[in-house]
Amino acid sequence: MAAIGLRKMEETAPALVDLYKSAGVSLRKSGLDGQRVAVHLVVDYSGSMKPYYKDGSVQALADRVLGLAANLDDDGRVPVVFFSTDIDAETEIALADHQGRVDRIVAGLGHMGKTSYHLAMDAVIDHYLDSGATAPALVVFQTDGGPINKPAAERYLCKAAKLPMFWQFIGFGDPVSKQFDFLRKLDELAVPAKRPVDNAGFFHAGQDPRAVPDAELYDRLVSEFPSWLAEARRLGIVRS
Repeated sequence: MAAIGLRKMEETAPALVDLYKSAGVSLRKSGLDGQRVAVHLVVDYSGSMKPYYKDGSVQALADRVLGLAANLDDDGRVPVVFFSTDIDAETEIALADHQGRVDRIVAGLGHMGKTSYHLAMDAVIDHYLDSGATAPALVVFQTDGGPINKPAAERYLCKAAKLPMFWQFIGFGDPVSKQFDFLRKLDELAVPAKRPVDNAGFFHAGQDPRAVPDAELYDRLVSEFPSWLAEARRLGIVRS
């Protein structure tokens, strides 16, 4: 059963109802119906991301993540981190105030910097631990390129493998770009040599992420989460 009911979605965020329904189908196919999950969103605010803010791709992703989260968590909001060289913003996007929310957030931000994953990862880890959440976390981590500090990003992912957190990386941009080689490496880090469990997935949304059908995007967002959840439970990393 979804964390937030259809009637509440219709009253609170009618523009997201179709996304909510589509996400529910993907969750049922993945055996995640009724599973409670703390959903987080991390968004790249580096200079090369400017076109994706301008054309609405980032807002569209935020809306889709909200539609997913409404099935998994009952608080009606998703914590979100905007990052570039440093942390640009730590805030949230709520069902009742989602329309144009990304534009309102970035209007108050400064210069779009470079790409530094590990600071954003650290911020999400701290938020999750400080929140007192007991449900496992699904972190949707969007970027259009590799980080300036690859060893630190790998170190943080391996550190986070001991926590009940799964990192679903999603790439915006040219799928054949060498910029994504590092994310492929993160996706395939050795278990158990580097980390106790495979706690990350990666896929491309292409150069026009809005063109990816909702059903396909949701299938890909949750495709690796069930296997991680089962193994993390077996190892005692997840207890709920």
